[in-house]
Amino acid sequence: MPVTAPKSVGHVGSGPPTYEAEPTALPPADPDELDDLVADTVLDGARYGACTLRAVSVRGDSARFRGEPRRDSLLTARFGTGDHALVLVAMATGARATPGAHRAASEACHWIARAVGRSHARLAEDIRAGRRGDLKSGLHRLTDRSLGKLRASAAEQGIEPEEYAATLRCLLLPADAQCRTRVFFGVGTGGLFRLRGGEWQDIEPRVFDVPGEPVVGFGSPPAETPEGDRLTMDLGIPTPPSPYEPAPEPPREPFRFRASVARPGDTLLMCTSGLAEPLHGEPELCGYLTGRWSGPTPPGLAAFLADAQVRVKGYSDDRTAAAVWEA
Repeated sequence: MPVTAPKSVGHVGSGPPTYEAEPTALPPADPDELDDLVADTVLDGARYGACTLRAVSVRGDSARFRGEPRRDSLLTARFGTGDHALVLVAMATGARATPGAHRAASEACHWIARAVGRSHARLAEDIRAGRRGDLKSGLHRLTDRSLGKLRASAAEQGIEPEEYAATLRCLLLPADAQCRTRVFFGVGTGGLFRLRGGEWQDIEPRVFDVPGEPVVGFGSPPAETPEGDRLTMDLGIPTPPSPYEPAPEPPREPFRFRASVARPGDTLLMCTSGLAEPLHGEPELCGYLTGRWSGPTPPGLAAFLADAQVRVKGYSDDRTAAAVWEA
């Protein structure tokens, strides 16, 4: 007996959210800067090889109410042709409470897309050959360079780097139907989930943290120099930067990478924090999407949009999501 997907709903959880369900105020526009406008919603999709892609970016309830631009940015692109083509999905979220957040997010997506596009032939070959070490190191370099351009842009604008920054999350999908390797990489918070056999799995790559104080030889400087000079104890007294050396940069977010082989029937979901947080915090949302996305065929664009923006009280940020259904 075929399983019937539950009907689409507007919200799940304890009650309706405070904000209205549809957009209210538009962001202010500058007649001389119309390229700076950001649409409320972006929707895209494709089918290559063994996978069907759906992607969406939606302005959050709070931004819709306040007339603020969507801080999330979404870019989907195909590089190359035939079985050697490579599909990139990039999403970014600009820093909260900064005037250029939407521009920083858009720039992050475009910079990584340029970098991936110029290297797509090598990347596609590494994916097909299963060279995970090469992939990780290469994508790490491309990501660092792309986000470095954001920091350079901040310097040109005369603002602090953290005021013009963005998280960045990407998927690489080979068009070759014989290759089921799916590659995730990025920097910053968000979510990576897999729906397999009716159960959601959190497969976000973990960043290893060392608990407690640094231990000599593991996360700390050595006890002495190679010449045998003992190092003095760090008493926690801040040292002013040397006039002969640039001040150290603020710590950067760690790079995240995962290459996994999909199984028939899997659904892979990559999303920004706007969707990852309610998926972690509201079990009813997970159950609802399980029912909607476990059918024999992927949802159409309109149905995916409706599913991705099912609201949960207390979560009003932008939502950007890309889901991949495996045939």
